[in-house]
Amino acid sequence: MDSFLLCLVMTFAIAFGGREQLIVAQFSESLERGLPLLVTGAFCALLSAAIMAYAGSSLAAILPPRAAAMLVAFALMIAAFELIWPVKLKAMAEPTRSLIAIGIVVLARQVGDAARFVIFAFAAQATYPATALIGGAIGGIAAAALGWSLGLSRLSQFPLRAIRSVMGGGLIVAAIVIGLNARFMFL
Repeated sequence: MDSFLLCLVMTFAIAFGGREQLIVAQFSESLERGLPLLVTGAFCALLSAAIMAYAGSSLAAILPPRAAAMLVAFALMIAAFELIWPVKLKAMAEPTRSLIAIGIVVLARQVGDAARFVIFAFAAQATYPATALIGGAIGGIAAAALGWSLGLSRLSQFPLRAIRSVMGGGLIVAAIVIGLNARFMFL
């Protein structure tokens, strides 16, 4: 249950202001907030959460416990650096209005973003990785729905850079603590 709740909250919070959320927000304004765009974003969030949860649990299953804990620390450190890295979104034009093309772009952005690395980390450490998958998927869907409902103009009014930097700092601290625990086996 802890993996589910923490993964849900962290995925939603970390995805706030992320590249994929901004892409969904940008297209929601240009495509008149169509429901199919929301469904596409939700499907991409579910698929990316499944990919990262499977990868995290599969890699952790073949590693000894200390190495699996170090894997979690590395995943959180990658997520922290992705959060701190500035988000520069170019204005995108989708002349065909193809939801498949938009979905491919959103999915490609989601697989390597900070929120999905948190799902990876939780799935690697969880007793039941499916809880991390479900929580991460719901959090990702909620983040995509928030971007879809707000649109890019309202979403960009938030201090996204500062919020993401603070969350990245918190993930760096968590990664260091987990890494030290794995190194000195205080688990």
